[in-house]
Amino acid sequence: MRIEYDRDVCIGMFQCVAEWDAFEEDTDAGKAVLQDSEAVEDDLFAREVPEDAELDAKFAARACPVDAITVYDDDGEQLIP
Repeated sequence: MRIEYDRDVCIGMFQCVAEWDAFEEDTDAGKAVLQDSEAVEDDLFAREVPEDAELDAKFAARACPVDAITVYDDDGEQLIP
């Protein structure tokens, strides 16, 4: 499973932080940070999700009020949102 996070879309509500500890608050920027991610393009970050964190990653994506987080299965099919 892979997760993508669009930092440009993020509005800093930090619901993702409450759902998965891979997200942290960047209060200076007013946006979340996806730890251990790589930049895919400007403000778009991605990382693999460990098997034991898949449910938390899905909850983080569902909790985002602006759909800045997308989850893909191992075949690249979009699961959330």
